[in-house]
Amino acid sequence: MKKIVLGFSGGLDTSFCVKYLTEDKGYEVHSVIVNTGGFDEEELKKIEAHAYKLGVKTHTTVNAVKSYYDAIIRYLIYGNVLKNNTYPLSVSAERLSQALHIAEHVKKLKADAVAHGSTGAGNDQVRFDMIFHIMIPGVEIITPIRDMKLSREEEIDYLKKKGVEMNFAKAVYSINKGLWGTSVGGKETLSSKGMLPEEAWPTQVTATGEREVKLSFKEGQLVAVDDKQFDHPTEAIQYLQSIAGPYGIGRDIHVGDTIIGIKGRVGFEAAAPMIILKAHHALEKHVLTKWQLNWKDQLAQFYGNWLHEGQILDPVMRDIEAFLENSQQHVTGDAFVYLHPYRFQIIGIASPYDLMNSKFGKYGEMNTGFTGEDVRGFSKIFGNQTSIYQLVKQDAAGK
Repeated sequence: MKKIVLGFSGGLDTSFCVKYLTEDKGYEVHSVIVNTGGFDEEELKKIEAHAYKLGVKTHTTVNAVKSYYDAIIRYLIYGNVLKNNTYPLSVSAERLSQALHIAEHVKKLKADAVAHGSTGAGNDQVRFDMIFHIMIPGVEIITPIRDMKLSREEEIDYLKKKGVEMNFAKAVYSINKGLWGTSVGGKETLSSKGMLPEEAWPTQVTATGEREVKLSFKEGQLVAVDDKQFDHPTEAIQYLQSIAGPYGIGRDIHVGDTIIGIKGRVGFEAAAPMIILKAHHALEKHVLTKWQLNWKDQLAQFYGNWLHEGQILDPVMRDIEAFLENSQQHVTGDAFVYLHPYRFQIIGIASPYDLMNSKFGKYGEMNTGFTGEDVRGFSKIFGNQTSIYQLVKQDAAGK
């Protein structure tokens, strides 16, 4: 029997892949789940039991939460990356971490082939395929859902005929949960109009009223929430999510351009990521200079777009990461946030590196760094070349 490694989540698509590859194609299937923060220990045990019940030869769980943060998420925070000013790259970022770990598992098992459950309409197929082509060249890539052009209804019918027991009602929505947010796809996101119903969101709104939260950053990384210290930023992110998620914060629908050239809509909820990005950006606006912010914005936009399109292994990404990391030397301090149902508000920051220091003046009132005469001379010099240009143009026109 040929040996195949399957990236497995326990959902509808990958459950179909196990049955199809084992019973219809005769493969020896070795499933691997790469946990990027979407599952707790109990869920992982249930997924493992489900995999063996479906018929896999072996099942492996890879804990990639910290490595996912260290290699990818922290740079998204440093760059305040939001795709189309909306989406915190919840799924696109974690798919790259998963693909890299799956490729390593293929090498370890010396498998003949690798499989994933991507459809033929989205970005994931490109991300997985490209990483596999680079990391495990020559290994056959098998994608049953894409190749057979299956609908979710057809997958459900197939599994029912095979006697598979799952929560098929839940399978109507495609949910991908991770450290950096959760995506939700369903019939409402297949067209250009429509909002997901309340029951489709994984986190229900149970919090009421207003709550203030203090986020503490050290060199750009979240290290504490309300003075509660954490050993690793992933723990701080998860703790903030437990507080802010029940407010329904960070729910939205992202409309974007896929790698393959079509437009797509997907719902997502990302309370902690959205709050962290906005709080971090607010702190940066106080502690970084004008041109640091300017170049960070340009490089971070490219970084986010290139990451979204699966190009994590391009060496230019290491160059940009070096710039982003260097820019965080003084991004240390606290950001203060009000949480409300369905929204949040940044109310200010406190930092020893705050460039809005009153010792140097107050905007719109006074300045102790220079005099009015200094500004008078500076204004003339600062516009000198443009003044020359205008005078030369007038003289030339007069002739």
